[in-house]
Amino acid sequence: MKLDVAILGAGMGGGLLARQLAREMPGQRIGVFDKDTETSYKVGESTVEIGSSYMIRRVGLSRYLYENHLPKNGLRYFFDDENKSAELTEMSEIGTINLPFHPAFQVDRARLDADLQDMNQRAGIGVHLGARVTDLELGSDGAAHRFRIEREGRSDQVECRWLLDATGRAALLSRALGLRVRDETHRLHSVWGRFEGVADVDDWGDPAFTARVRHTSRGISTIHFCYPGYWIWFIPLGGGVTSIGFVGEPPVDPASMRSEAGFRAFLESHRAIASLLTHAKPIDTASLKNFTYGTRRFFSRDRWGLIGEAAAFGDPLYSPGADFIAIENDFLCDLVRRDLGGEADDEVARRVDLYDDFMAFRYEAAMRLYRGLYGMLGSYELMRLKWDFDIGCYYNLWVDPYLKDQYLDERFVRRQVRQQRFVLQALQNFAELFQQTEAHLRKKGEYYRNNLGLFAYGLENIDFVEEVGLPRTQRVVLEKTAEIFNGVRRRGLALQEREAQENLALTTMMTPRPLV
Repeated sequence: MKLDVAILGAGMGGGLLARQLAREMPGQRIGVFDKDTETSYKVGESTVEIGSSYMIRRVGLSRYLYENHLPKNGLRYFFDDENKSAELTEMSEIGTINLPFHPAFQVDRARLDADLQDMNQRAGIGVHLGARVTDLELGSDGAAHRFRIEREGRSDQVECRWLLDATGRAALLSRALGLRVRDETHRLHSVWGRFEGVADVDDWGDPAFTARVRHTSRGISTIHFCYPGYWIWFIPLGGGVTSIGFVGEPPVDPASMRSEAGFRAFLESHRAIASLLTHAKPIDTASLKNFTYGTRRFFSRDRWGLIGEAAAFGDPLYSPGADFIAIENDFLCDLVRRDLGGEADDEVARRVDLYDDFMAFRYEAAMRLYRGLYGMLGSYELMRLKWDFDIGCYYNLWVDPYLKDQYLDERFVRRQVRQQRFVLQALQNFAELFQQTEAHLRKKGEYYRNNLGLFAYGLENIDFVEEVGLPRTQRVVLEKTAEIFNGVRRRGLALQEREAQENLALTTMMTPRPLV
């Protein structure tokens, strides 16, 4: 079997990539190979704006998503008292008061994966299920890649020009090439499962509780219950099923909760969560230990690439998985198009290196939102400060250029890579500000002081949401960045009982100088 593109893995990342390639380059020989014959439940059900834009604009799934999955009502955070004994209606909350302007979705991964396989087969793509990949031989210097597939007692050889790995944590290429890099600076563990019969948060409490969010649906949000060092998610999957999971760093040890009974006992040690689980029945339970990792390479001049968890996986707090898939798939489609379209090898190679550099930067920028900062998750005041910084930067610096397709503009991407040390330094500066603010509140015994009775609209300090994706000059983007930075700096210093005498220049906040 000879192919232009072979995709290993028929899950979300591989299925979306195959669909995108077929839509953008009809007539190419594309094959998708997966060892499983049926799809199964996976975590990663929650998308955010970049991943959702990709699925709507690039691969034409808008109507499909609205008809077969759930619209997502943003990210929502609840905060407990020190003893984990607050009622849900007593907890302080950060969240939406309406469906967000830029859409996102809660997806049933098993259904999405299966539907993508069916769509791709109907589009003429070879989808080979129950096909175990063996004898992988990577070509170089223009030579084809080769591997064998074993299925139903037969062995067939496949030869391809591009080999793209979307095998998730199995990571066939990454493991073969020794590319995986464990992130020892941000060690996280997770336990999760699906439950039936979880109580409806939209039918909970008195009218004042629903009125404070203007009667919007909390139930279709990704709900985070936040505690020092860990958080617990509730994600609706439709059909009365809810995904519930724990993510935390040491010293919180999930060993005792890896069983169904242990996980439930842990969840029920939190009063509000226990009340939601009164009539719930578990379906399954799974876990991962020390699950964060990066990669030494995303894309190669030898025409291979890694997608999603086959490349890297960071922190799921802000549901970024589909965002990374979107950008990686866009880059790979562009590279395949250029190569198969006859662009000179050295030009394609130059762009491979550029896109690889950008993905390495994007991964590191994401990780700097989390490293050393899990201690602040359990404080409403601290998390609200961090949330305003993170969501402001996300919309202004990441979502906006994606919606305008600037990620495929070589000049824009090259400028991003060239300026990465300043961006990473700014993220480090604000991480240190957050750590100092956390230390101050803990020292004064005020970490939990506003964890009950308050509500903050999650976008109240983001006044440019509807401008995201529309023409904006670089000057406007930089001015908005400075406004976000100075606003968060000023509030952080106020929590430390210090006064910010004046605003700082943006360049000052992007150099190795303390913000205090």
